[in-house]
Amino acid sequence: MKTLFHNYINTFKGLSHEVWWLALITLINRAGTMVIPFLSLYLTQNLNFTLKDIGWIMSAFGLGSVVGSWLGGQLTDKIGYYKVMVRSLISTGILFIALQFLTSFVGFCIGIFLVMLVADMFRPAMFVALSAYSKPQNKTRSVTLIRLAINLGFSAGPAIGGIIITTLSYGGLFWVDGVTCILATILLIKILNPKKAKVSDDVKTENPTSAYQDRAFFIFLIAMVIFGIVFLQYFSTMPLYYKDVHHLTEFEIGILLGFNGFVIFLLEMPLIKWLEATKFTKSGLMLFGTLLLGLSLLVLNLSSWVGVLVIGMFLMSLGEMITFPFSNAFALDRAKKGNQGEYMALYSISFSVAHIFAHNAGMHMVDGLGFSNSWYIFTLLAGFCMLLLFSLSNYLNKQKSKKTVNIDPQEIALKNNSITF
Repeated sequence: MKTLFHNYINTFKGLSHEVWWLALITLINRAGTMVIPFLSLYLTQNLNFTLKDIGWIMSAFGLGSVVGSWLGGQLTDKIGYYKVMVRSLISTGILFIALQFLTSFVGFCIGIFLVMLVADMFRPAMFVALSAYSKPQNKTRSVTLIRLAINLGFSAGPAIGGIIITTLSYGGLFWVDGVTCILATILLIKILNPKKAKVSDDVKTENPTSAYQDRAFFIFLIAMVIFGIVFLQYFSTMPLYYKDVHHLTEFEIGILLGFNGFVIFLLEMPLIKWLEATKFTKSGLMLFGTLLLGLSLLVLNLSSWVGVLVIGMFLMSLGEMITFPFSNAFALDRAKKGNQGEYMALYSISFSVAHIFAHNAGMHMVDGLGFSNSWYIFTLLAGFCMLLLFSLSNYLNKQKSKKTVNIDPQEIALKNNSITF
């Protein structure tokens, strides 16, 4: 047992101090967005909005995320990741506090749009900062550490939020959300100022390539949107499936969803460290992760035994643990040839787009076709994602072959002459 624990701790070694601080700031920031899980309850119980009103508000939420990710990328390339992160965090804190004073439908739509616009400017800037503070060989594990921080934040946030609502009401929730963002800003200024912190990797690129002209990256982005649409079913339609088909209680559903976070916390870092040491390509690993995600839905139709729910959740967790870190690392590597903010903004936007379509499409599909048919369709969608990733792998191999073939003839002659001598 001691050896296992020692090996687990070793998987975290070699990461820079700045990456650990960035993970802590991300943890505080993510735990601070505890108002989001309770948003629908707040809107119905406190503001008496209809379900249709809430649907439009959530659309404004998703649209703000898309615009914020794009704007964050543009500003990161223009003024730098540090300034964008500081301004995003402090502004998010102020806007969260102000959001509680908006009570009209139109006002709240505008308010939540602005909150998400400013909040999601942080994401592409954070990815570029992660690239700067990570050694090249540690970038995938650095991404994994940030993911652990995000998962812990999302796990702790709702629990703390429930306590705050019970003791301080929803108003207290908005205040705590705002204050935690401001505290994260103070920590960022104190610890991660580029003038004081050690930058491990150069993020500047001479004659940068536009991400919009990178064909391989666009194939990758389409694949990530599709992966996100399938993956997000576990957080929208799947809880309904657990309740309506397998008759699980809310407590049992919570335990099953919590199993996902537990598996990630326990296995992701050792798994990523092991996979990094293999000869598998990032695109190949993403393809395998997508296969596991598709299988996690397919097994649900193979048996009515309740145990398949645990098997499905475990397969999904493995697929998530493999695909997300290596997709993030792939985007960071690809961004080295161009504007990093632009690249990482598009990567963030791919999941924002998935959020816009995934929940709505899943609900309509389940309502019209039933759960079993929906799982078959989403499995096929995962298969299409695998085809895209396979074509990405082939495209990258062809590019590599062309670079090998197109060697300067003078360079070959010089090499031949040196051999003769």
